[in-house]
Amino acid sequence: MLAKVLSSALIGIDAILVDVEVDLAPGLPAFATVGLPDGAVKESKDRVRAALKNSGYDFPARRITANLAPADIKKEGAAYDLPISIGILAATGVVKTTLLQNYSLLGELSLDGGLKPIRGALSMAVAAKRAGLKGIVLPVENAPEAAVVLGLEIIGASTLSQVVEFLSGREGIEPCCVDLQELFSNGCEYGEDFSEVKGQEHTKRALEVAASGGHNILMIGPPGSGKTMLARRIPTILPQMSFDEAIETTKIFSVSGMLEKERALLAVRPFRSPHHTISDVGLIGGGTTPKPGEVSLAHNGVLFLDELPEFKKNVLEVLRQPLEDGHVTISRSLVSLTYPSRVMLVAAMNPCPCGYLSDPIHPCSCTPIAIHRYRSRISGPLLDRIDIHIEVPAVKYRDLSDRGEAESSAAIAARVERSREIQLERYRGTKIHCNAQMTPRFIKKHCELDATGNRMLELVTDRLGFSARTYNRILKVARTIADLDGSINIHEQHIAEAIQYRSLDRKAQ
Repeated sequence: MLAKVLSSALIGIDAILVDVEVDLAPGLPAFATVGLPDGAVKESKDRVRAALKNSGYDFPARRITANLAPADIKKEGAAYDLPISIGILAATGVVKTTLLQNYSLLGELSLDGGLKPIRGALSMAVAAKRAGLKGIVLPVENAPEAAVVLGLEIIGASTLSQVVEFLSGREGIEPCCVDLQELFSNGCEYGEDFSEVKGQEHTKRALEVAASGGHNILMIGPPGSGKTMLARRIPTILPQMSFDEAIETTKIFSVSGMLEKERALLAVRPFRSPHHTISDVGLIGGGTTPKPGEVSLAHNGVLFLDELPEFKKNVLEVLRQPLEDGHVTISRSLVSLTYPSRVMLVAAMNPCPCGYLSDPIHPCSCTPIAIHRYRSRISGPLLDRIDIHIEVPAVKYRDLSDRGEAESSAAIAARVERSREIQLERYRGTKIHCNAQMTPRFIKKHCELDATGNRMLELVTDRLGFSARTYNRILKVARTIADLDGSINIHEQHIAEAIQYRSLDRKAQ
């Protein structure tokens, strides 16, 4: 006797349909799972046997073979417990097969027959809709997450018996529905605001420029100057997430098992701040069972690297390709996975090992060799991928004691939004979304300078010995500053401000 049940397998952040074929044959009792299963899938036979018996169903004393097709794709996790159990019951005639071809089944079984939540429910729901299925049956805890996909019946169940009764037509389960507008409105609030930051007007202006053009930024300043505080508020001034961006970001957190139960959809831009002891696998992704790293968890948001020189050099070097390409490809012997990694990199560092170089109050105790060794931990190629370098001085008492309200994130975000709209219109029909992504061809086309601006940039480039890469970075940042001013052309004042945001290049001379 043979039965076929539909399920799903994760490949990166996406999913494909899997045919779970269960065959009952005469012979000595045995249970074999084939189709490239991992350890968790192989162990399902013991969970399935106990769950069926404890739910009041007979476990057939036959030779059972469960095939997970396509067989050349590795199957991971415990989500196949439910489809294998239903396949056995369908093969023995307990469950009718009429509904099995319309629904995808997912869920981990506890020994008493209860359903436990799984990873990647959103991706699996998207795969089911793409395949034209009527709906998906999964644990009730995952139902709100999957219900974000419209046009698909999301059946949330809490026990194996409940699924059997539903598929047999003896018990109806109301499909789970969510209000997407409410999810967006409730999830769009940030806990921080730029109005809480005292002083640092020059730095806040640089962050506004960085957010407007999607530029990577490096903040250099002494301890306690507010670098981390400023970085945590950058997501509050970035443009609001679109629905497609929210779905893509939620997928990444879902397949990582990091999606909070009360948040079915991530409507705020993620902010990830890994510790400097992180490994290259933790930052980029991978492992024996490949999972997204911090650079992918920050997709469509901010990746903040505090104390940048303290990170291991090999960890920083692996960042170069994701920052350039916007995705990470992890290759293993059995599979090659691609995770998105379009992030805004925000880094912070002290000007020297003790942190007080050029500080008017605290004397610096570092030697020139120690300072050079400290800064050389950041390689030139990585520094080339950071458009803006800004010095963050210590906050003066006058600013700290000021009781006035600083400019709010909403006011800054409105200007950033207008600038982004100009850029989206400029690059319509291309793969570029913001000024930071401009290639040399687009720089030549959209970064024309007037005579005074050209003379200024020529003078500064020759005097300070800027490289060709630095020259292009200045033009990109100047283009963003002009967009913030609503100017079609790049003028002298835009070039002058952009040059001010290359402090490390000026220090190096």
